[in-house]
Amino acid sequence: MLFQRTQAPQRAYRLLSRSPHTSSSILFPHPHPAPSARPPTHITTRHATHAAQGRANIQSKSHGKRLGAKKTGEQYVIPGNIIFRQRGTLWFPGENVARGRDHTIYATQSGYVKYYRDPRLHPKRQYIGVTFERGDSLPYPPNAARRRRFGMVASPRPEVGGAVVPESEAGEESTGGVDVAAAMESPASSPPAATTPPPPTTKAQRKRAATGRIDPNTLQLQSHSYAYRESNYSIGRIGERAGIVAPKFKPGDRFAAWRKREKRKEESKARRTLQRAARGPKASKRAGKAK
Repeated sequence: MLFQRTQAPQRAYRLLSRSPHTSSSILFPHPHPAPSARPPTHITTRHATHAAQGRANIQSKSHGKRLGAKKTGEQYVIPGNIIFRQRGTLWFPGENVARGRDHTIYATQSGYVKYYRDPRLHPKRQYIGVTFERGDSLPYPPNAARRRRFGMVASPRPEVGGAVVPESEAGEESTGGVDVAAAMESPASSPPAATTPPPPTTKAQRKRAATGRIDPNTLQLQSHSYAYRESNYSIGRIGERAGIVAPKFKPGDRFAAWRKREKRKEESKARRTLQRAARGPKASKRAGKAK
């Protein structure tokens, strides 16, 4: 904002006093200066229009933090997958999970997510854990053996004449203590024969068979989401397998619908006008003020 100074500053008097033609009436103006006196100098100054600090610079609205559950119960996760984002410890880390510095719960082992409570640790806290087997439940029984994953694969050691042969003497064709040629010729390595699924026995199985849904116990692991569920293709074909035919879409006349809608608006407007006139001039004035 600009403000004008109605009186000359002191430096203007000093500059005028240096001039030999300066009169005393200019240096020391009287209440009613003479007409020949010079008018006072006007200097404008600019002040700040925005607060430098305080609430004026505080951001009032921020973007969402996308908190909440990112993985549901029994969903497959790999190390590093975020399971739950939170502010504070609404959920505590349990088996095979850890907590970040922003209270994020993430998996440290590959397995299945479990939401549970453990009264032995705390009567009210809620925990999130990861189990190696889908059918396991948390918390584990007391005094149970601790389950850990070392990243090793168990393989049998070859036997010759009832004696175990060391891996160094098993031969060139042995890999990790297993004879490759014998393993390839064994019937266990051949693919299993296709078997016919048993007929549905329970009500839920009969309903799934009628609608074409897949048994949840036979779901396959999806590579893109790490979850046991049906593929998008099979979900989209449920109606076809159940024999459901959707009716064909019949587009209507949009212009006719628009004309009907405008006609209804005009009729409603005329009806309100008649009702306002029937109530009298005072009511119409009050209605006009309310608008």
